[in-house]
Amino acid sequence: MITILQTVLFIALCGVAGFFAFKGYRRVYRNIMLGKKANYSDNPSQRWSNLLLVALGQKKMFKNIKPAILHVFIYVGFVITQIELIEVFIDGFTGGHRRIYHAVENIPFLRGFYVFTVSFIEVASLFVLFATIAFLVRRWILRVPRLNKPELKGWPIKDATIILLAELYLLTCIFSMNTGDMALAHGEYGFLVSGWLAPLISGFNTTVIEVIEKVGWWGHIIGVLGFLVYLPYSKHLHIILAFPNTYFGRLTPKGYIPNMPEITKEIKLMMNPEAAPAEVSNEPIKFGAKDVFDLTWKNLLDAYTCTECGRCSAACPANITGKKLSPRKIMMDTRDRLEEVGRSMEANGGVWKEDGKSLIENGYISVEELRACTTCNACVEECPVMISPLEIIVQLRRNLVMEESNAPNEWTGMFANMENNGAPWQFSQQDRLNWEKA
Repeated sequence: MITILQTVLFIALCGVAGFFAFKGYRRVYRNIMLGKKANYSDNPSQRWSNLLLVALGQKKMFKNIKPAILHVFIYVGFVITQIELIEVFIDGFTGGHRRIYHAVENIPFLRGFYVFTVSFIEVASLFVLFATIAFLVRRWILRVPRLNKPELKGWPIKDATIILLAELYLLTCIFSMNTGDMALAHGEYGFLVSGWLAPLISGFNTTVIEVIEKVGWWGHIIGVLGFLVYLPYSKHLHIILAFPNTYFGRLTPKGYIPNMPEITKEIKLMMNPEAAPAEVSNEPIKFGAKDVFDLTWKNLLDAYTCTECGRCSAACPANITGKKLSPRKIMMDTRDRLEEVGRSMEANGGVWKEDGKSLIENGYISVEELRACTTCNACVEECPVMISPLEIIVQLRRNLVMEESNAPNEWTGMFANMENNGAPWQFSQQDRLNWEKA
C-alpha cells in the first residue's frame, strides 16, 4: 500500500512540476517571438560547429582560465549527475528501489559498469561541490568586481546565490541517498565516495538510516523538478538557450553593421534619380528600434540567454573609463522590458495594449548609455555564448537620431556638413584643397 501511495505521489509531483514548467518555457518562447522576423538559416555547417565548440565545448569561456575551469566542473558535473536521475525516475514510476542495479547484479560486467558509473557520478559531484563553494567565495568573500556591479543589486544577485545554494542542496541529497543505501546494504553496492561516508551513519538505527536515504531520494527529485520550474524565471535559463543562441549566432564579421534597407533605397535613388522607385507602401517606416517589438527575435533570444557574467562590461572601454554604459545592463534591461510586456499581454488576454513606455528611458536604457558606446565590439568578442549587445545599442541609437532627432550638437553639426558638403567638415567641396595654397 505504501509503495502504491509513493508511486502516485511521485507521478502527481512530476505532473504538477511538468505543468508549471511548460507554462514557464512557453511564456519565454512567446516573448521571444514578439520580435521581428530574421533569417539565420545560412551556412548550417558553421552553425553546428559553433554550437558544438562554443555551447557544448565552452570554447570562449577559456579566455578567463580560472572561472572557466570552475564552470566546467559545474557544467560537466551537472550533466553527469543527471545520469543517476534515470534510475530515480524508473524507481519513482514503478515503486521499486535501485531497479537497474537489481536487474544487472548477477551479470558481473554490467554490475561493475553500474558501480563504476555511480562512483564516477559521485566523484564528479565532489568537483561540483568544490566549484560551487569557490563561486560563492568569489561572489561573497572575494567580491570579484564584475560580479558586484550596480545592475546586479536586488534580484540578480539573489538569483545567482539561489542557484549556487540549490547546487549544494542537490549534492547533499545525492550523497544522503547513496550513503543511506550503502549503510543499509552494508557496502554491497560498492559506490566509491558514499562508501567512505557510510561508516559515519552505519551505527545508527536502521529506521534512521532509511529516513536519511528517503529524505535524500525525495529531496533529490523535488530539487530537480523545482529547478525545472524555476529555470524560466532565472538567468540560468542559459544552460538551455546557449545551444540555440550559438547555433543562430551571427556569422558576419564582428565589425559589420548592417545598413537599413529604407536608407539604402533612398540613397540609390539619389545616386540614380532616373531609377524607377519601388512600390510605395502605406506602412509607416520605422528607423531603428524603440521598444522590444522593433528588435529581432534573435535580439530577444540574446536577452534571455544572457548569463549576467559581466565579461562584456569588464571588457567595455566605456565602462572601464567610468561611463554609464554596461553591455550586461543593456541585455538585462531588454529582458526586463520584455518580461513587463509579456505580463501586460497576459493581463489583457494575450493582446498588447500600449502602456506609454519603451525600452529607451522609462527606467530602462538611458540616452547617456547609448551615446557612450564606441561600437568597438569588445562586448561581442567577450561573450561566451555569442550574444551581441552592440546590435541592440545600434538599433536604439538609430531610433534616437533618425526618429527623435536626439543627438549631441557635435553629431548634428557633422550630419549637416555631410548632407550639405559631402564630408564631416564645414568646408564646401570647392574649398577642400585651399590648404595647398597656404
